[in-house]
Formats: sequence, structure tokens, C-alpha cells
Amino acid sequence: MYKVSVVSLGCPKNTVDAEMILYSLKNAGMEITGEQSDADAIVINTCAFIEDAKKEAIENILEAARYKTAGKCKAVIVTGCLAERYKDDVTEEIPEVDVCVGIGQNTNIAEIVKGAIKGKKANFFGKKEDLDLNGRRILGEYPFSTYLKIGDGCDNCCTYCIIPKIRGRMRSRKIEDCVSEAKRLAKSGVKELTVVAQDTTAYGTDIYGKPMLCELLKELVKIEGLHWIRTLYTYPERISDEFLELLASEKKLVKYLDIPIQHADGEILKRMNRKGDVKSLTALIKRIREKVPGVTVRTTLITGFPGESEKQFETLANFVKETKFDRLGCFAYSAEEDTVAGAMENQIDEQTKIDRADNIMQLQMTVSEER
Repeated sequence: MYKVSVVSLGCPKNTVDAEMILYSLKNAGMEITGEQSDADAIVINTCAFIEDAKKEAIENILEAARYKTAGKCKAVIVTGCLAERYKDDVTEEIPEVDVCVGIGQNTNIAEIVKGAIKGKKANFFGKKEDLDLNGRRILGEYPFSTYLKIGDGCDNCCTYCIIPKIRGRMRSRKIEDCVSEAKRLAKSGVKELTVVAQDTTAYGTDIYGKPMLCELLKELVKIEGLHWIRTLYTYPERISDEFLELLASEKKLVKYLDIPIQHADGEILKRMNRKGDVKSLTALIKRIREKVPGVTVRTTLITGFPGESEKQFETLANFVKETKFDRLGCFAYSAEEDTVAGAMENQIDEQTKIDRADNIMQLQMTVSEER
């Protein structure tokens, strides 16, 4: 019996993909091990969203490759976003990788791994849409709390983001498929379920012709055994009164919103292909807090987007001070190849981007202490 170790990097959606890979491997008769030194093959499910994620992926690949001499490993297999984004470049640039697997081929991962252990070195790619969103999973370390992935890909096409090119257009799962999996998870002992997609507020528009997150949540709260249900991520322009009223009234829905606004200056947001400005975002947060008493609001920001002036950064800083988010994360802009923003003029120097991100986090520390 072959032993396989699986490493998953990146976002919660990647975590779900890795759990599906684990099920496929075990279902094919392989043993899952957490010890890379004892594995016949090591599968790395990578992220490639920003530069730091790519560096982390490469570090993990090289660490895994070490066990081809220090352990019993016969093959290192790379899948996930790095594999999908760079395809054959992965094995050419990192010869320690034996097989590169695009996300569309993850349904065949068990046979690919077996072949790699036997010495078959080949790369496997297919259509992104072939990634099965309804497969079975082996849950991770905390089986009482897990994710329900309700879709893949994204149609928002923010100018800084590579996700649509890596994962394709948004694909929603059918409500009945999501509910069926949620029931199975609850039966297995899951108490807290986090509904996740690149944009949960757009869920269903591709197959139902309109957003269907509220309809899905209404079905999920009926499931016996589930105690907490939360959503990641809710886009500001699609947060409806219906959704907020549901959040306020349903006891199982956690009064928590993660809203990735990215910036507050209207011109910067426009160049990001995002909507809104200080006025509209301030009104949104006020509406949320009025309609959902006790709600916790988290957001994510980017500093140093191409052309961000000192004045535009001050607009963002003042917004953070005045809005007083409960939780906030801020990242220095990462210029990614093959994105619109990556080719824009007036790129900000790295130190300025970092300093501005640090300044925002210092402001938020003061806010957090106050709250």
C-alpha cells in the first residue's frame, strides 16, 4: 500500500480541494500520512495569488523534494493554483517536481499519483471547468468546524487579481448539492459551517439568473446539528437588505461579515475595477450596523496600488480611523504578471507600499484597543 502525504497552502477554498484530494487517494487504496519522511509520494496543493504565496509554494516544494533523498519519497506532485497558472513552467523551472497537475485534472489525482510513484513523469492539464465541486472529502484537523465551498472561480475581474485567469469564471453549485453536503457534514459531527466562495454574494447568478445566497442560507439553517453558519466573502455592492435582515433574524447565522473593500478612495477603486467611495462605503457600514445589532465587521485593504497618491492614502487612513472596523487586514499591493494593474504606469516603490500598510495596521491596532 502506497503512503501519500498532502500539503495544502492558501485559502479555505484550497483547503476544501485538498480534502477532496485526500478522499480520492484514500478511496483508491492509498494510506494518508502526515510524515513526509514516510511517504511514497508528496502532493502539494499550491496557492499563487500573490508573490508571497508563490514563494511559500516553492519553499514547500523544495522541502518535500528533500525527502527523495532523506526519506522514501519517489515523487513530488504539484497541483492547485501555481500548477494551473504556470503549467509546464513548474517542472521546467523546478526540476525537483516530478508531475504538475492542473486543477481540472484533480478528479484523476489518484491514478496520477500512482503513476508518478512508478516513475511516470508527465504533466496533466484539462479544462478548469472539469474540477468537480461535488466530490467527497476527508475533513482536516478540526472536524467540528469546516468549510462549505459553494462555488469556484470569479466574474468580478478586479484589475489586481489573477483568480479569474487561474480558476475561470464563477461556477456555482446547485442549492440541493450544497445542502446535501452540509447535511452529510452535520451528520459527521460538524457544528460550525463556513460558507465560502470568491464572492458568496454573487452565488447562484450563473445558474439561477439572480443571487441565491439568502435562499441557500434559509435551507442550511434548517439542518439539525449545525449551530453556527457564517459566510466568506461578501462583496459591498451586493449586500442586500434581505441578506442583512436574514443575518439579524436567524439564530444560527453568525453576526459576522467579511467585506473585502480593498480601498476607500473612489478613483483608486475605479482603477481596481471596484465600485464605491468613502461616502457609499460609510453608508454601507452604517446600514449593516443598524440592521444587524452586535455585528462584527471585518475588511481587507490594499495599499500602494499603482498611482496611489499621498492624498488618496490619507483618504484610506481617515476612513479606517472613522469607520472603526472590528477586524482589519492590510496588504502591500503585489504587482502580478498577466493582470491589468500589473501593467499600469506609476507603480509605487516597494518600501512605500509596505510603510503604508504598516501605517494602516498601526491605526487599526489603536481602533482594536478602543473596541
